[in-house]
Amino acid sequence: MPTVLAVIPARGGSKGVPGKNLAPVGGVPLVARAVRACREAELITDVVVSTDDPEIADAARAAGAEVVLRPAAIAGDTATSEAAVLHAMDAYQAMSGVSADVVLLVQCTSPFISVEDVNGVAAAVVEDGADTAVTVAPFHGFIWRDAADEMGAAAAAPGTVGTASVTGEARTALATTTGGYGVNHDKAHRPRRQDRPQDLLETGAAYAMRVEGFREAKHRFFGHTALVRTDPARVLEIDEPDDLSRARALAPLLDPATGSAARTDESAAPAALPTRADIDAVVLDFDGTQTDDTVLVDSEGRETVTVHRGDGLGIAALRDNGLPVLILSTETNPVVAARARKLKVPVLHGIDRKDLALKQWCEEQGIAPERVLYVGNDVNDLGCFALVGWPTAVANAHDVVKDAARSITATPGGRGAIREVASWILGPSLSRRELSQ
Repeated sequence: MPTVLAVIPARGGSKGVPGKNLAPVGGVPLVARAVRACREAELITDVVVSTDDPEIADAARAAGAEVVLRPAAIAGDTATSEAAVLHAMDAYQAMSGVSADVVLLVQCTSPFISVEDVNGVAAAVVEDGADTAVTVAPFHGFIWRDAADEMGAAAAAPGTVGTASVTGEARTALATTTGGYGVNHDKAHRPRRQDRPQDLLETGAAYAMRVEGFREAKHRFFGHTALVRTDPARVLEIDEPDDLSRARALAPLLDPATGSAARTDESAAPAALPTRADIDAVVLDFDGTQTDDTVLVDSEGRETVTVHRGDGLGIAALRDNGLPVLILSTETNPVVAARARKLKVPVLHGIDRKDLALKQWCEEQGIAPERVLYVGNDVNDLGCFALVGWPTAVANAHDVVKDAARSITATPGGRGAIREVASWILGPSLSRRELSQ
């Protein structure tokens, strides 16, 4: 039996989605989802996560993977996955004495990678004799490009457009083309799907390579490449916050065994809770988070809500400990503004896109979003959940929101949930403050 090593690159830095590799989908961090698929694949003998981040390392070990710490030189934005895999192979061999015959590159940014995907690319190399293998999905769309974009790319990088060499003849053809043109079809003749070759989309989920050839080529496609077909419904790569929101919405459909069931499994380790060392700011939704989501309306149309004194204490303690606190609400309501004045914290309300407002506030305050704890309860909080490092749901939040949360309070919104969050962050110092009141 050959040794088949699965390497999962998972660096800590991510500009598009801060803290991406620890972001939960279906209640499980992305890195843990990838580890789980590899550990359950029968052809995989060893699973290693390559990371530069201590929290990712802890999550990987908890999921059952070995960890290789990646040096800074290959952990930046320009570092290639191939460099991480080559380093991980060498480091793991030095650490364990295991020399791999076949290596897999498994991306934890593909949240719905399956055991079949992992076994499929491994089998293509181990059993079927391919040099490399990649997961692909059937694709039936017509691809278009804009000639102006192509010429702009050619001017910026003379001699190339995208990945294709631009010859003088091709430049002339582009120069005489205006607007859009078909890439995988002639726009003047659009054959039926069944009458044209099957296009296949690289999913980005899993790759397998013979180690000897990979070391020589230093890239993932050499020799004979096998195409391992997968379910197109499961194809999703997380590069932007909206991708993460879609993944969380799809999780109950594509892996119903996870989500809230994963959290209620008595054998599962308790979720980590944030401390003061993890947090630089706290941002709070209002309705349903600081209230019980009930609104009383009198005959004059005036609204009143119920809040919890313990939440006010918790917010004051956070503020007194030097943590910026912001209230962020979609509602334009004098009740929200009055509560913010009472608590002596700033408020942004009447906000259509809470995630954009939060991102701008973080930039203005000089606070990294991955160092922000955001507390919410409903689907309009999911954009903020995807942006911050500590998305937190109150106990009575919508199930989709709880699935997307990194931590969940035991207390419902409007019943002291914010006081509970403050106790996570401040620990004994909050209790001392209570005793002094």
